[in-house]
Amino acid sequence: MARHDPNPFADEEINPFANHTSVPPASNSYLKPLPPEPYDRGATVDIPLDSGNDLRAKEMELQAKENELKRKEQELKRREDAIARTGVVIEEKNWPEFFPLIHHDIPNEIPIHLQKIQYVAFTTLLGLVGCLLWNIVAVTVAWIKGEGPTIWLLSIIYFLAGVPGAYVLWYRPLYRATRTDSALKFGAFFFFYVFHIAFCGFAAVAPPVIFQGKSLTGFLPAIELLTTNAAVGVRNLSVYLQVLYFGL
Repeated sequence: MARHDPNPFADEEINPFANHTSVPPASNSYLKPLPPEPYDRGATVDIPLDSGNDLRAKEMELQAKENELKRKEQELKRREDAIARTGVVIEEKNWPEFFPLIHHDIPNEIPIHLQKIQYVAFTTLLGLVGCLLWNIVAVTVAWIKGEGPTIWLLSIIYFLAGVPGAYVLWYRPLYRATRTDSALKFGAFFFFYVFHIAFCGFAAVAPPVIFQGKSLTGFLPAIELLTTNAAVGVRNLSVYLQVLYFGL
């Protein structure tokens, strides 16, 4: 018996009692369109042909600078080694802190058993500076009281020559001697320190010979001025005591 196939061209029968909620509407069966692409993949991009050459040039420039820095470092290292072989030490100025004039670092450079000697010498140097400054003050007062400007100019010369001279001639040799334990530098210190003691002794007495008048406020000018001007005499006597203490 032949199977009866319905006519495929016939209208589809719709059952009015069928449940149509399970079938989604035809409008929801389609997918949403994709957003447009931000750019056209088929478009061409212009790349400058000389970008590779620029990168190569910059790389070569950096390489040249690096080689120059290495050359300078090697040259500096060679000079430092040469200076170290000759025994010359590069000293950085660090004292006083507010206006560095000299290199001074006793705790880190001087052996412990010699630090006390170095501190005593440094105190002596500072005492000499203070005495010569006070000498300028006392001589200035004497000049105002009628002793003349010559003694004041001489007191300035004593300070400008005495302080650097003491540092260069005996303090720095002692500093280097205690740091390196050099017998030659110890000898230079003792030789010039004898002259320092002689000058301090002469300044403490200040006889009216060699130096002009009352340019040094020692014991004899103090006694003389006590009889004529008590204020100046007291100043001179105080300088005498300071010179006697710090210098000797």
